[in-house]
Amino acid sequence: MTDILEKSVAGTAAQRILELLPEPVLLVQGGEGDAPEIAYGNRAAREVFRIELEGAPLGAALRRPEVLETIEAALEMAAPAEVAFETIGVQPRFWRAFARPLDTDGEGPNQLVVMLRDETDARRTERMRADFLANASHELRTPLASLAGFVETLRTHAKDDPEARDKFLGIMAQQATRMARLVDDLLSLSRIELNEHIPPSGKVELARTIQDVSDAVKPLTAERDVSIVVRPQAGVTPVTGDRDQLVQVIQNLVDNAVKYTPRGGKVTVTLESAASLDAARAASRTGVGLSLLSPDSGEGQAYVVLRVTDEGPGIARQHLPRLSERFYRVEGQRSGGTGLGLAIVKHVVNRHRGGLTVESQEGEGSTFSVYLPVAPTSAPAATS
Repeated sequence: MTDILEKSVAGTAAQRILELLPEPVLLVQGGEGDAPEIAYGNRAAREVFRIELEGAPLGAALRRPEVLETIEAALEMAAPAEVAFETIGVQPRFWRAFARPLDTDGEGPNQLVVMLRDETDARRTERMRADFLANASHELRTPLASLAGFVETLRTHAKDDPEARDKFLGIMAQQATRMARLVDDLLSLSRIELNEHIPPSGKVELARTIQDVSDAVKPLTAERDVSIVVRPQAGVTPVTGDRDQLVQVIQNLVDNAVKYTPRGGKVTVTLESAASLDAARAASRTGVGLSLLSPDSGEGQAYVVLRVTDEGPGIARQHLPRLSERFYRVEGQRSGGTGLGLAIVKHVVNRHRGGLTVESQEGEGSTFSVYLPVAPTSAPAATS
């Protein structure tokens, strides 16, 4: 009786400890027909898989064939195993599974303890470093070659020509400014990608944020003789978000719209509520439309939709799918930017579990729409 009581107390304490662990832990055993099934999953595992784990087949939680094969082999051989895998979706995550046999004293089916380690941050950091080096070296090569050429010209042919010297120095200053912008955008994009899988938790008033951005771009609009018209719908609720990143989104969309709108034209920024995902995705104008990003799931979720419409030349149908790619620029529409603005917008919106669409037709301007989940009433307010 004492032995039974001691085992019961020890089992309860072990389960409490497992429940407190931050990493998912599963107890897997052989099931009917030799198909492994889950005997237990701790709290972290239940939060990751969002299913009833006890008694569920292993394939209901871990669907990757290579993972199932590794764990099945380890279960049959009662041997340790390890396998890395990636979960696919709008928010991909990288995992490493460690399987260790559990001594059952010959009673009952073989059992394994499977611990999952989330390696998403480490993988993202490594990918960010590699992407930054590749993109920076590629994109900086042209302006650096231009600068080197002008320096050589100033040292030789234009050395004593004041007019040519002033012209070349002006071009060199433009190239240096472009390189500085490019590095800033690359660093910004890398920081966003690093934390893209971690959703924000603050609360942001988009109407106020739009007004702040509108005030900030007044020097640009005055220089280009373009007006900004802001039309917020009354009673729009706050969204869940990171205010600084949402400022980046609005700023990039408005900057692009201003650059492509002809002198004397206007950029229209609207804000409206959408009761469902379908309503948020609905077209706002006639013409060709395309979704550049959609959330994994949004059923039962209300959204706030931000639309930025310009009076520019519009975009041909064949260019729409590639607009949010890094460094992609529509041929014949050079705005002087780095080609990273829409990529930054897409990754920020992805982190916010929202969506991005474009509607455009040649000769009729473009509308970029961002829809973001409405904040729950208990969400903490984001700092301004």
